[in-house]
Amino acid sequence: MKKANVLLGSVAAALLMTGCATVPDLTQTETELISEYAVGVLLKYDKGHGRRLVDTTGYDLVEETEEPEPEPPVEETPEEPEVEETPEVVDVSQDEEAAQPAASSVEAYYGIPNIMISYTGWEMVDSYPPQAEDETPFFSMDASQGMQLLVLKFNAQNLTGEDQTLNMMGYRATFRISVNGEASKGALATMLVNDMQTFDSVIPAGSSVDMVSIVEVPQGTNPNTIDFILRGGEQDGTLHLQ
Repeated sequence: MKKANVLLGSVAAALLMTGCATVPDLTQTETELISEYAVGVLLKYDKGHGRRLVDTTGYDLVEETEEPEPEPPVEETPEEPEVEETPEVVDVSQDEEAAQPAASSVEAYYGIPNIMISYTGWEMVDSYPPQAEDETPFFSMDASQGMQLLVLKFNAQNLTGEDQTLNMMGYRATFRISVNGEASKGALATMLVNDMQTFDSVIPAGSSVDMVSIVEVPQGTNPNTIDFILRGGEQDGTLHLQ
């Protein structure tokens, strides 16, 4: 840089010295040549000139890209809570009873040998057994308020010439009774000696005994149909008494 300054100073001095003497008339072209020469000399001796130019070939130019506009948040629709449906309570007892196989007889259902049990009829009473004025029965039962006792009557006949023991409890016999197509009710447990559910006695040869099965029904009921449901075997059976 010092050499360039000395050289420029020498050129300027030469011009000034020339100015003190006779100043020649320079054309425009000559003036530009002198200026270019002076600039070239300065750039040649300026050590910092090379550092002012930046070589960008070794750099990756990052292009400015437009950032995408954020999408508006999607509003989530709250899920409606599931409403638990209350199961409808349906009385299917009648349908179940209707689907039960019909039994041909009590003795056939329980496999009772040498005895035939027949249905003989029914009666509607307020108390059972009927009481005479001068006797006190060992056991009696009265109907609940607004109810009556439907007494179903059966006859068990010994078909052989020998005494036959009939133990219904040994067959685990239990009965249900449906009147006029209504839901069945369990036969009442009694202490009657002739209650067919608990009957346990000897039937003499060639003779028969009477037995009963009792259920409560609303007062004034007229039994048009009676289904006698037998339980205790592998599958329930139904006797259509009337």
